[in-house]
This record gives sequence, structure tokens and C-alpha cells, in this order.
Amino acid sequence: MKVKDLLAEGEKRLSAAGIENPALEAWYMLEDICGIDRVHYYTHPVEVADSECAERFEEAIRRRMGHEPLQYILGKTCFMGLDFMVGPTVLIPRQDTEVLVETVLSYIKSKDVDVLDMCTGSGCILLSLMALGGLDHGWGSDISADALQMAERNQKALDIQGAQWILSSLFEEMTGKYDMIVSNPPYISSGEIDGLMPEVRDFEPRLALDGEEDGLAFYRAISQKAPEFLKPGGMLFFEIGCTQAADVTACMAAHGFKNICTIKDLAGLDRVVYGNIA
Repeated sequence: MKVKDLLAEGEKRLSAAGIENPALEAWYMLEDICGIDRVHYYTHPVEVADSECAERFEEAIRRRMGHEPLQYILGKTCFMGLDFMVGPTVLIPRQDTEVLVETVLSYIKSKDVDVLDMCTGSGCILLSLMALGGLDHGWGSDISADALQMAERNQKALDIQGAQWILSSLFEEMTGKYDMIVSNPPYISSGEIDGLMPEVRDFEPRLALDGEEDGLAFYRAISQKAPEFLKPGGMLFFEIGCTQAADVTACMAAHGFKNICTIKDLAGLDRVVYGNIA
């Protein structure tokens, strides 16, 4: 089959399966799997697809028709301009979370800042802070050993030195004190998960999504214990669901945090809440 026909058939099948942006997604798969860029594609319009490439492309299309996320199919995604490996053991990094990273970066004034990324998943937050903030060291914790393995793989791939990964249920295994604690915790209420789009509901790890009954369980737990692990004046940064700013602010205030601020994302929705202890 010619490459252009392979692409057209992939787009057609994705569209029939109800996938948004089927042309763009089919192109991403063709480009990644077959190594064909747009210049080559348009200058070789009748080129016949390699049989192995065609088989791999068709398998990718089949998986995407089942609503498996494109990022899992390709095994990677871009976050803060960096390439991160992802798979079904970790949440796929979102553009919304870049707002959290950018907010934290604005407060990093030294390479010696001690940052703990709690619920680190793929490590995208900590590793982005280290790469873009020039940090010499950092800590990422997660309850999932599989997630930490992915974070370590990303650290090696990005050639970032000084990151340490800790298997811990929130603060249970943590020691020391930090200048900043950053977290994008599970914040979807348990009852809402079954109503999510299938790409999220059926493929992303529920452990990274489920914020228990009201979606606020992790904010309460982290806000309560964080002061014990922060240096004087230390800061706590959260990514939040867009309706949770008031509740998270109240939770932080109840545990001694001051100067609490809310930052909106590019869509104008509340996305980050942060503050500091005395």
C-alpha cells in the first residue's frame, strides 16, 4: 500500500471510531512509527510503505480506535519542551501542569533549593524543575514502585543528575526538610471517575486519579503534614481541579499556611494554589 493511502485509511478508521482530530493523530503515528517527515511525505507521494512499518502503523491505529491514549501508544509525550516516556503506570503529563511548574520556577532563585515533588508519577514536574531551574538536587516520591521506575528512566534519558526517588505513601517514609513541596495529587472524586472520557477512565492509573469521596483527601493530608517537612518560610504548591481553589485554600489556611494565592491556566480556570508557612 502507498504511504498516502495508508495514512488516509488510518484517518478514516480513527474518524469512524469517534477520535477527535483523526488526521493529526494518524499523521503523528505515521511520523513516529515510520520515520516519515512532512517534507519526505510530500516529495514522495506514491512511495510504497514498508511492510513492517505498515503493520506497526495499522496496529497503532487499532489501539487508538479502542481509545488507548496516543501518548501510551507512542510511549512518550512532550512536557515543558522536554520529552518524557510514559506508559499505563503513570498519568500522562498535561499542559495544565505546566502552569504549576512555571509558578514554582518563578520562586527558584538558587540551584541549592530543596524541592520535594510528592505524587511524582513520571517525574515530569521534578525533572522539569531541575532541568529548567538549574537545580543540583531534588526528591520525588510516589506510592507506586512502577511509577518510580518510569521516573528513573526519564531521569536517565534526560541525563539529569541529583534526583532521588522515594517509595512512600505521602509522608510515611519521608525525612528531612525542604524549601518547597510541590504536588499534583489525585483530585477527581471517586464518583466522577466512571464518567470520564474513556482515554482517562479505562487506561490511566486510577491510583493517580482518585481523590476519594470529594476529591480533596490528598490536599487535606498533605496540607496537614507538610509544615513538619518544610523549612521556615517554606512553600507548598498544588495543582488543583478548576473548582477546588476555595476548598484547597481553606485547607491550607487551617494548617498554618499564609499568603495563599491562586493561579489560573491559559483557559482562565483556577489551576494552582500555593502559600508559605511562617
